[in-house]
Amino acid sequence: MLEFNTRREIAQKIFHCYRNNEQLPLLTRSYPEMDTQDAYYIQEQVLSHFVAEGSTIKGYKIGLTSKAMQEMVGSTEPDYSTLLNEMFVDEDSVLPANTFTDPLVEIELAFVIKSPLQGPGVNAADVIQATDFVLPSIEIVDFRVARAPGMDVRDTIADLAAVGRVVLGGNPVKLDQIDIRNVEGELLINGEVLEKGISSAVLGNPVTAVVWLVNKLAEFGVAFQPGDVIFSGSFVRALPVKAGDRVSARFDNGLGQVNINFGEE
Repeated sequence: MLEFNTRREIAQKIFHCYRNNEQLPLLTRSYPEMDTQDAYYIQEQVLSHFVAEGSTIKGYKIGLTSKAMQEMVGSTEPDYSTLLNEMFVDEDSVLPANTFTDPLVEIELAFVIKSPLQGPGVNAADVIQATDFVLPSIEIVDFRVARAPGMDVRDTIADLAAVGRVVLGGNPVKLDQIDIRNVEGELLINGEVLEKGISSAVLGNPVTAVVWLVNKLAEFGVAFQPGDVIFSGSFVRALPVKAGDRVSARFDNGLGQVNINFGEE
């Protein structure tokens, strides 16, 4: 484990990189003794810098929801990060490409919570009962800790689980109106379908991912609150984007499409 002051110094560096669109080398190279607990503590400290500036918590994201991705970064479970109000951007808006250092895009289903929900011991029925509706969404992944060979889950956890921005579509669907396990989705860039997937790729069922998160956060005394938005994890491969690209996430089951544009430099 790292010393207390070392964790705080790393968090300050990551926050600086987020605000100034800069990157750090792999934390696991610079601090090989860092463990997963250190990484979550660093994430918490990064978030505290945002909150000190007036940011508010609006939800959470779940990452590493496929076994292949977990194996790639040496993890045995998903990871997560808190989402802040400033990370949410309106669909169809234009984002300056130079807002990001190394952006990738993913498509996800986002759960909107209607009643307080806290583990431990939460199951799928509890999550379904506490969910108001789901929305189509795009996550823009970005990296303050620069991608490089040897990167593992400790690097991404400390870096807010590599979240950049998130985009919600405006077409809510109730869970009892769809089979949440069998939602088909497509990722389009400039009108071309580049990735396709099905929601069961997220731990067999996106509800299962939310169950995991609720019970995981219970270890830290955290409860979901009405209005929280939970990004349940991508069921397609993340793809890079550049200035001038238009990105669309298209879903069946009545969820529709959500778009975001990357402006020129």
